Amino acid sequence: MAKYEKVEVTTDLLILGGGMAACGAAVEASYWAKKNGIKVTLVDKAAMDRSGAVAMGLSAINQYVGLHEGKNSIRDYVDYVRMDLMGIIREDLVANIARHVDSSVHLFEKWGLPIWKDADGRYVHEGRWQLMINGESYKVIVAEAAKNALQEAGGEYYERIFITDPIVDGDRIAGAIGFSTRENKAYVFKAKAVIVSMGGAVHVFKPRSTGEGLGRAWYPPWNSGSSAYFTLRAGAEMTSQEVRFIPVRFKDAYGPVGAWFLLFKSAATNSDGGNYMVERRPELENWKPYGLVKPIPANLRNWLGMLDVMEGKGPIFMRTAEAIQKIAAEAGDEKAAKKKLKELEAEAWEDFLDMTISQAILWAANNVEPEKQSSEIAAAEPYFIGSHSGASGAWVSGPEDLQTGETKSEYFWGYNHMSTVKGMFCAGDASGASSHKFSSGSHAEGRICGKAAVKYIVENNTQPAVDGGAVEKMLADQFKPLDIYEEFKGKTTDPEINPHYIKPKMFMFRLQKIMDEYVGGVSAQFATNKACLDRALELLTFLKEDSEKLAAEDLHELLRCWENVQRMWQAEAHTRTILFREETRWPGYYRRTDFPVMDENDWHCFANCRWIPGKNEWEMIKRPMLHVYPKAQEHELIGG
Repeated sequence: MAKYEKVEVTTDLLILGGGMAACGAAVEASYWAKKNGIKVTLVDKAAMDRSGAVAMGLSAINQYVGLHEGKNSIRDYVDYVRMDLMGIIREDLVANIARHVDSSVHLFEKWGLPIWKDADGRYVHEGRWQLMINGESYKVIVAEAAKNALQEAGGEYYERIFITDPIVDGDRIAGAIGFSTRENKAYVFKAKAVIVSMGGAVHVFKPRSTGEGLGRAWYPPWNSGSSAYFTLRAGAEMTSQEVRFIPVRFKDAYGPVGAWFLLFKSAATNSDGGNYMVERRPELENWKPYGLVKPIPANLRNWLGMLDVMEGKGPIFMRTAEAIQKIAAEAGDEKAAKKKLKELEAEAWEDFLDMTISQAILWAANNVEPEKQSSEIAAAEPYFIGSHSGASGAWVSGPEDLQTGETKSEYFWGYNHMSTVKGMFCAGDASGASSHKFSSGSHAEGRICGKAAVKYIVENNTQPAVDGGAVEKMLADQFKPLDIYEEFKGKTTDPEINPHYIKPKMFMFRLQKIMDEYVGGVSAQFATNKACLDRALELLTFLKEDSEKLAAEDLHELLRCWENVQRMWQAEAHTRTILFREETRWPGYYRRTDFPVMDENDWHCFANCRWIPGKNEWEMIKRPMLHVYPKAQEHELIGG
């Protein structure tokens, strides 16, 4: 048996994660906790300064409504998000974040984040909702504020602790267990409420980058589906698990394209020089009303490019040189043009150095000068993310004051952003059906959860019961891969190949192969059907059985074992939900070849799922898509 020290921590509010949402939760919860004599504890898998999707930095804040500027309204943002997600969003959640997000951005600036300003002192927008920033230290600044808030309120935080399973008391959350990735310690956290904000999932599907590029991805490679696994295992209802996100990015290093499209006004063309956004425009008629709005939904932009690739017109190129030369030429005379060209060149490189250093390295390694030549872009492998243009996550209660009529019975059950498990709140990539919150909105959503969770504790101020025997069994299971390795490592001459166990990397490759080939990955041109999905579920059943034989040589491999168990659960939730929804609503993210069109009559709804603890059964659920705001007329949305 693996030897470890057991550490028990009892708190009031437990925040799981260290990214933007967790930092927002820490700041807000600490404020209210101090007023109510409540203890807040944060636990992070990494170190808060560089934890989460903003770890490396960002070149733009992608959600800023700018309500005080008077140009946008909350409804404007809700309409934008609804149309981008092909009609399926929780309007109450999106509106709630939209009305709070500006204050988070203003806090970032107060804490020291440099936000670009024009000559008149106004924020520089990359697009309607985006602000340009010098964001290489974005996460460091936000994390410092979170740590200061915890300290001032008498709270605490733990780093380098990987959370595995939830502790539940009937239908109420009671805490979590985990282990140190640095020491032989097991942790048992007991709490009255828990905020889940442990990110989304990458490497569920086989990535485009393999071999020497293994581990390279658009979304942080260490995000393994911890949020989805934790909420599923607690028995929470999940939503939009079929809505994976596929970003189009600069090929091979996943560099961002947003600044090129929005700021530099660059065009993307096929290998013949044809602009697929123009030449394929008639295809958008097939996806009305969503295909006729501006901006065109992200998945449909993907789809038009994919049609070119499937017809053999690839690769797709971003015409960076033409865009830069055009802007420089508009600057005036030759001297002004040269000066502008230098500025644009610096901005182009900084866009990557702020957030995707690997892309700058790849450009340099391939002698790419963006002001002189075009660069390839390509659709990445699928990701599970609730904060970008995806929507997967837990089904959570909306705010009471935004409910109208029938939405209150469907979308509200007591506390803002609480899941269907009492006392368990979800923020960032952990909460579903409220996409386009990005970094700033995730922080705002964390703040919403922090305040609501403290309110829950004040009104339910009892410590849930913790079954000691169940916890001991979970701890034993947690360290089981170490025991398996020690028992069987001598049975072969190569510890990587053994009939008695499977190592985490081989397990991950097997999962990725299943998902790539049968559930619509890159090699399948993002297409699937019932036969493929049924086969995937069969193979996932075998994989789940073999997960009992995962082996770990050390704590690092133990971490990798559990990351891949979490990915496997995310994969099953996705496969079951994509099978359940019998239509194609998000071409460009995935398509059902057996149901190739959108079905507004039967599927203008949420496809939810729930794993039932104790029964090992899955329940599939339809939930209605209801409007908080009266639905805008089609003519209002076109061009707006």
